[in-house]
Amino acid sequence: MPSFDIVCEANMVEVKNAIEQANKEITNRFDFKGTDARVEQKERELTAFADSDFQLSQVRDVLTNKMTKRSVDVRFLDIGEIEKIGGDKVKQSIKVRNGIEQEQSKKIVRSIKDAKLKVTASIQGEAVRIAGAKRDDLQAAIALVRKDVTEVPLAFQNFRD
Repeated sequence: MPSFDIVCEANMVEVKNAIEQANKEITNRFDFKGTDARVEQKERELTAFADSDFQLSQVRDVLTNKMTKRSVDVRFLDIGEIEKIGGDKVKQSIKVRNGIEQEQSKKIVRSIKDAKLKVTASIQGEAVRIAGAKRDDLQAAIALVRKDVTEVPLAFQNFRD
């Protein structure tokens, strides 16, 4: 039976490359000379450092521009609160999303069932598996999900015939 998985995964290699490019641009920019502005990565957690709130917003802008150029959807980023650290320096944690949240998965399954397509949708951990008898039904399900779900970047993987 043909099937595919709907997932929400960022390409971490491209994220790492975007961070390296952003740090390189930050060190070369005139308005960041002599400051401690940078972006660090630990697994799926990024931390942006700067000397002021304005510089922190500039660091975030540089990071999002580099991610966009490397084809990483910025909807993967969950931006946290700005925290003050020693003196007048600030930092901000940014999480890279991985996997579809449970309520989002339920919404996807519900929309597919409401459309009365001849496919079955099931939640498989952090992914949603769609199975059907015909390829055309699966393609209709992909089109439906692309139209309905816009707040989370989704990818369609493991297409089996």
